[in-house]
Amino acid sequence: MTKIVTLGALAALTIACGSAGGGTATGLRGYVKRGPTMPVCRVGVPCTAPAPGVKLRFSRAGKIVATATTNNRGWYRVVLRAGRYSVGVNAKGTAFGPRSAAVQSGRMTRRDFLIDTGIR
Repeated sequence: MTKIVTLGALAALTIACGSAGGGTATGLRGYVKRGPTMPVCRVGVPCTAPAPGVKLRFSRAGKIVATATTNNRGWYRVVLRAGRYSVGVNAKGTAFGPRSAAVQSGRMTRRDFLIDTGIR
């Protein structure tokens, strides 16, 4: 027995399968490092390290809209709507930057951050 699939049914199936895969997320992803990790940095020796367990706060108009915590290798990922966000960390008084990030619609934008340890 031969099945006949109409163009409409094929289009509906294609759309359903495409959306089942999740599509493209909008938000930020990146790496958080801390440094310097020693008083004197030397050529060829890393002077920064991953920052595990850091809680990033993303806010708009003074209100926190999302948070993300870095994994044990310093990586994070957060789904956000397109727009500009202020970014902070869980430790008060921490020198941290950059303090803002822009999210582009329909893509995961990479934004890395640095926590200044204050070692000099």
